[in-house]
Amino acid sequence: MRAKDNLRTWIEVDTKVLARNYRAFRKLIGPKVKLMAVVKSNAYGHSLIDFSRAMVKLGVDYLGVDSIVEAVALRQEKIKKEILVLGYTQPINFSAAAVGDITITISSLESLRHLVTMSKLPRFHLKLDTGMHRQGFTPELLSVAIKIWSHPKVIEKIYDRLVGVYSHLAAASSKEHTAATHQQIAVFENALNLLAQAGFLRQSLVKHLASTGGAIAYPDARFDLVRIGLGLYGLWPSDNLRRRFSDEIKLEPALSWKTIVSEVKTITTAGAVGYDFTERIRPGTKLAVCPIGYWHGFPRSLSSVGAVSVRGKLAKVIGRVSMDMIVIDVTRVRGAKAGDIVTLIGDGLPAERFAILAHTSPYEIITRLNPLIQKFYV
Repeated sequence: MRAKDNLRTWIEVDTKVLARNYRAFRKLIGPKVKLMAVVKSNAYGHSLIDFSRAMVKLGVDYLGVDSIVEAVALRQEKIKKEILVLGYTQPINFSAAAVGDITITISSLESLRHLVTMSKLPRFHLKLDTGMHRQGFTPELLSVAIKIWSHPKVIEKIYDRLVGVYSHLAAASSKEHTAATHQQIAVFENALNLLAQAGFLRQSLVKHLASTGGAIAYPDARFDLVRIGLGLYGLWPSDNLRRRFSDEIKLEPALSWKTIVSEVKTITTAGAVGYDFTERIRPGTKLAVCPIGYWHGFPRSLSSVGAVSVRGKLAKVIGRVSMDMIVIDVTRVRGAKAGDIVTLIGDGLPAERFAILAHTSPYEIITRLNPLIQKFYV
């Protein structure tokens, strides 16, 4: 029996594709810029531990996670690579970060004030708000922060603990926001000058601003490190970016999501399918049931509009997507039967297509894949 024969749904990740995506970004950024693999949110649905191991094997410089929980999980799996927690860390967890050799993000005065009271500080990166107005110190708040640590005892504490500074570009994947992106880069440069005046020279800090879109479209935003998430998984942050730069960098989706046909029936009279009889069908329609639904990550918004692949043929989703089941029309799929493998994402059905039909982004599609679905790295 094959490993997948007892499963109703599973995910496959192509390690050769991962390697090609990784090498594409290494070539793009050059030898002087470090590369962080962003593995937050269960590695965008690709499995936190498995994907991180694959990236470490390929030679990535950093791993970026959202929370101390994810960071500790990596350490428990004996992954020793540099880890930066990109999201908020509660002060009660600062000690765990120090013990686990985990670098955290400090993005507010409140967190900074908690940090400087500690006897043993974790290493940290300072997060700046350069215009996105989410996490981070605005230029005004950075000036206040510098005053907080200007006391000799405080600066002695943090001098070798502040190891990086970064910000995030709000619209690097959009050509229409080019001027605003350049403005963010300028604000970041000014903040680096402020830090240098406070005793933290540029060369003493790891400086990073660009994620996938910024790394591709703005070479001057690469600094010392780029944070690559979606691109390593083989997806583009926007179709606009793909059209502009697909000749410069080739990306391939690494993930395929599959299920099976659990039963097939031909409906001999006119009727309707699913909850609230949402879609009418004609006599002679051949229907198949697949044992996945919105609990697994197949959006309910794909009711009556989504499509999957059976035996190399597209099969439309009929009626409402249920919690654990979908119904598809296999009338034109010759020989469709129970046990057939059904492709939900992959083999010509990219996550981007899913996202367009579901009126969302590919980020949401892949990160909402249920983490209990078994992954196979092949």
